[in-house]
Amino acid sequence: MQRQKVSRDSYRSYVWFRQAAERGDAYAQFNLGLMYRNGDPIEQDDAAAFHWLHKASLQGLAFAQNHLGALYYQGRGVARDEREAAVWFKRAAAQGDSSAQQNLGQLYRRGRGVEQNDVAAMSWYYRAAEQGVASAQTLLGECFLMGRGVGASFPIAMAWFRKAAVLGDARAQLHLGQMYQYGQGVAASQTQALCWFRQAAAQGNAVAQRELGMAYSAGAGVRPEPLRAVSWLQRAARQGDAPAQYHLGQLLLSGKGGEQDSRVALAWLRRAAEQNHIKAQIRLGTLYADGCHVEQDEALALDWFRRAAGQGAPIAQYHLGLMHAGGRGVGRDEAAAAGWYRLAAEQGDADAQNNLGVLYAEGRGLGRDDAMAVYWYRQAAERKHPLGQYNLGCMIESGRGITRDSVLAYMWLLLAAEGGDDQASARKSSLARTLSGEQIGKALDLARQWQQAKRHAGV
Repeated sequence: MQRQKVSRDSYRSYVWFRQAAERGDAYAQFNLGLMYRNGDPIEQDDAAAFHWLHKASLQGLAFAQNHLGALYYQGRGVARDEREAAVWFKRAAAQGDSSAQQNLGQLYRRGRGVEQNDVAAMSWYYRAAEQGVASAQTLLGECFLMGRGVGASFPIAMAWFRKAAVLGDARAQLHLGQMYQYGQGVAASQTQALCWFRQAAAQGNAVAQRELGMAYSAGAGVRPEPLRAVSWLQRAARQGDAPAQYHLGQLLLSGKGGEQDSRVALAWLRRAAEQNHIKAQIRLGTLYADGCHVEQDEALALDWFRRAAGQGAPIAQYHLGLMHAGGRGVGRDEAAAAGWYRLAAEQGDADAQNNLGVLYAEGRGLGRDDAMAVYWYRQAAERKHPLGQYNLGCMIESGRGITRDSVLAYMWLLLAAEGGDDQASARKSSLARTLSGEQIGKALDLARQWQQAKRHAGV
């Protein structure tokens, strides 16, 4: 009975607004437009909503102008027209409508319907933020955080985020948590970070939920609780957060989040990978290549590596080089292997640099070139790659592609041996028998100087 009364009252309101709107009352036209747009208490009708909101807008009603701009932007009840949307947002914003000011700022930020202009976007965000609109305060904080349209300032960004966070804006709460997490404009505090992450996560913010899951998994600011980590990661993963899906898959695969469940873990990894999450694609590639937790399938491994490599991932490019060199999942093709190794090597992947050096040294897949072999071995060696250091030492000892220098060769073999390369240990001992005590001492000094330089450079 109460429901029927509410329905009757709502319909009476509709009739009243309809009559007033037809008499030209702008506020009645606005309210009638909203009724048609929302489908309450009458059947939704976007065209009718546009008709009445347009009439109210022509009479200068800012609220109606903002909603009309939204209809143009969304293409509801009228053909989508971003330029016309900007026109109406501007009219409403000029009258002080805070929602229109934020909407206009978004158009400038994205270059939709207006020329892209970060300064103009920031200016409109500021006007809406000053009126207490939490979402605009967050957007303004992001401008100061990232230096978009204004000089970057962590303290000012934090001030705006805090205002919005207190008003309950989840994205602002997330930003505050991340600023405390990384010590941006404030002393790093994992406790404060988790406090803000919890507030944002409780509102359903997927990134905050993921951050909480990661914290409980790693024991960052809290004691490790794998089951709670899984719980938070699941919430974020179900919302489609690819990093959460990846980490959840990894956690379940390891068995640390309860009983190991490879099937469910692989399903989450696959969902992340389908969203082009590079680490998930590489993980699936290695699992299928090795037959770990899943039946070995080199063709599938190749496919996942290709997807990640296509996004520029050097590790995936390196793995593709290995698979082409070994004829795994594809015909053996050392020229193709060299191409993939080169892509990864040029991005600094030491394994790829060493393997490319091997191909040059042995003339496999490309013409033999000792100088290029030395070049790539050196690139790997400088990145503390033991096998690259060993290969470089051997080239220098034999004078291939570089002037022969037993002292320098010994230095690289020494570094390779200290890095765990067994071949280097044996070859170093053999070379040592041909050197004087003074030469060995010089090689040791060179090795220490190299190590000190790397430590100083933070390598």
